[in-house]
Amino acid sequence: MSMQSGQSGQQAAQTARFHVRKVAVCGAGVMGAQIAAHCVNAGVPVVLFDLPAKEGDKNGIAKRAIAQLAKLSPAPLGTPALANLIVPANYDDDLHRLGECDLVIEAIAERMDWKRDLYQKLAPAIKHDAIIASNTSGLSITQLGAALPESLRHRFCGVHFFNPPRYMPLVELIPTADTEPALLDLLETFLVSQLGKGVVRAKDTPNFIGNRIGVFGILSVFAQSDKFGLPYELVDELTGTRLDRAKSGTFRTADVVGLDTLAHVIRTMQDQLPQDPFHGHFGVPPVVEGLIQQGALGQKAGAGFYRKEGKAILRLDPARKEYVPADAKIDESVAAILAERDPAKKLRALHDSEHPQAQFLWAVLRDSFHYSAVHLEAIADTARQVDLAMKWGFGHAQGPFEIWQSAGWRDVAGWIQQDIDAGKTLSPAPLPQWALRGPVWEAQGVHTPAGSWNPRDKRYEGRSTLPVYQRQIGAPRLAGEAQGLDATVVYENEAIRCWTLPAPHPRDVLIVSFKTKMHTLSPGVVRGIVHAVDLAEASYKALVIGQLDDPFSAGADLKAMLPAFMEGGAAAVEPIEREMQDMVLRLRYAQVPVVAALAGLALGGGCELAVHCAQRVAHFETYIGLVEVGIGLVPGAGGLAYCARRAAELQAEAAPDAPLLAFVKKFALAVASAQVSKSAPDAQSMGYLRGSDPIVMNRHELLYVAVRQAQALAEAGWRPPLPSRFPVAGRDGIATLKAQLLNMKVGGFISEHDFVVAEKVAHVLCGGDLDPGSLVDEAWMLKREREAFLELLVQPKTQERIAGILETGKPVRN
Repeated sequence: MSMQSGQSGQQAAQTARFHVRKVAVCGAGVMGAQIAAHCVNAGVPVVLFDLPAKEGDKNGIAKRAIAQLAKLSPAPLGTPALANLIVPANYDDDLHRLGECDLVIEAIAERMDWKRDLYQKLAPAIKHDAIIASNTSGLSITQLGAALPESLRHRFCGVHFFNPPRYMPLVELIPTADTEPALLDLLETFLVSQLGKGVVRAKDTPNFIGNRIGVFGILSVFAQSDKFGLPYELVDELTGTRLDRAKSGTFRTADVVGLDTLAHVIRTMQDQLPQDPFHGHFGVPPVVEGLIQQGALGQKAGAGFYRKEGKAILRLDPARKEYVPADAKIDESVAAILAERDPAKKLRALHDSEHPQAQFLWAVLRDSFHYSAVHLEAIADTARQVDLAMKWGFGHAQGPFEIWQSAGWRDVAGWIQQDIDAGKTLSPAPLPQWALRGPVWEAQGVHTPAGSWNPRDKRYEGRSTLPVYQRQIGAPRLAGEAQGLDATVVYENEAIRCWTLPAPHPRDVLIVSFKTKMHTLSPGVVRGIVHAVDLAEASYKALVIGQLDDPFSAGADLKAMLPAFMEGGAAAVEPIEREMQDMVLRLRYAQVPVVAALAGLALGGGCELAVHCAQRVAHFETYIGLVEVGIGLVPGAGGLAYCARRAAELQAEAAPDAPLLAFVKKFALAVASAQVSKSAPDAQSMGYLRGSDPIVMNRHELLYVAVRQAQALAEAGWRPPLPSRFPVAGRDGIATLKAQLLNMKVGGFISEHDFVVAEKVAHVLCGGDLDPGSLVDEAWMLKREREAFLELLVQPKTQERIAGILETGKPVRN
């Protein structure tokens, strides 16, 4: 007994000291390389292992995988330079490097024998206190762990990332009976906070939760589309955004994933779940088998359910075995049902309709409810895990239990049971008793303010109490759960809301959020921001500008500006521009630190607002840029003044004799081409974020970090910068930039009006017709901005661009 207690205590001490300082990823295939990429996105160095190459450099396989990361779309890396943090390695020469790694992730092909053989090879080199995890998408974690020495089994689990790892939130965490619980907590904390993931704990059953429910859903769509005779493009229209799912629908998604990959996951279910009452539908559909045999594996092979010919998208006609135009349309009556906002009315209308398209949709939804209920207890602890897995792993707006509950638990349960009794379902398996009576029936759902239904323990179980989740402010809740954030509203009008966080968070930092669509900067928002600064200076230590949902801000509200222009021309717009400029200067010189909490889009005026704050805290997926040239204008709210000043600062930091124009040119080209960052690190390289601006990987931790960052600045005695003059590139810089723009116009890279707008950008950025190195202040630069903005506003081609963006939402090239 004393020996067991001593061993447990030693393991607990090792766990308490656990930090992920370096990760080893074993397997440089598609998933392994992209997991490595996302780790380095988060600033975690990685050693990427693969087999030794048979010829040439023994690290050739891993090196080629790292090089390929820069070519993939969507991009796995936030910026290509991050690939330098991945060290290539091979199993023959570099196993000693495992001793440097705190987390070892195996991500090789889905072969039990290959994985077990690899574990035996890796085990002697793995640190005694490292975590070992498999990224298997469905193999038994318990059987895999049995290949490890007994001394390491308590540190082994499954950690299943969804593809692509940078963009898909879901990671399934699967323990074995031997896995140390405290270790799982630490790994979940790392995945959530450091990698920004949504973690679902799954039971060790084939395909776990996400693929078990998701792939069954795909098989249901295959079966029901055949039954109702619906073509693929129509099914995708019905099961895409209209159903609040991924835009690509079902068959296009299968093409993107790869039909061979889909078939593998289906076969895993077919082979490992012989007792599943739905097993008769687990076979790979004949059409999929046929496409695989022809090498038509989907998007990666150029053909699958769809094939592109020129600009035309064709879809497979399985009866004719040829590709035909994809032109089937959704029926207007069904489209009207799907547009219904009340979930109870929507689902009842689908259930009651006699139209085949509506009957198809009801059947698909019913199958997902039925299957999820039958298997909930076997695959997950609570209904919450199933719903989150489908939201985070498959892009569904709501999980199956959420939809069922929102539409009326008792009514839907009755409809499902009627279809089971009538033999309409894919299996005669009855609904579990908990779905038809008892607490769930009385509460009319599996999600309540007290928690989500745990069918094994027959109780409602609350969310995880891990400390990492206390960092998440305003994270969305499932339908039926306790909603909202217990914040204190200090001031509110139709444009903005000023509020503070509830205890135990700091209450001496004011937060201002916008209420406009896409959080655009209307005149009311601009005045509201100034009022928020006044409130913060009077009663708070700091101010944070941030939103509970994306985006940060899509820029100035053009529609709000248009009436003034129509009535009074450019002269009527000048006060609006001046007010915007005064607002960003109010932020820059506020007597309390102002921190911008950035996520999603921060475009145009949103970018200008952010760069004038004392500091920025950015979610990794922040897309920031000055994009006004796209509508034929120049940035008019201090954006070019900031770029000119920042160029001078960068020149001074680089070297006394560094040419200023080199730094100005970088900003000029970014603005003139309306360049938007591809990530927060990319925004740092562009100059819109600084190296000292923190980057947060989990979107829901953004306000938590921003508030504490603002508080820290205040506690450190922060003072606003003193107004100062800075050098500009002057007329020589204008001439150089203009020559480059002229070459771009002659080469056909920019239009005539693009050239006119870009020339204005160059003129303002260089400070106007001044000697090179002349010192100017912000007032000088802001006046140049206003002049250029108003001069362009009266140009017919600029007005065409503005009208086009307001009418269609798409830029006009003229």
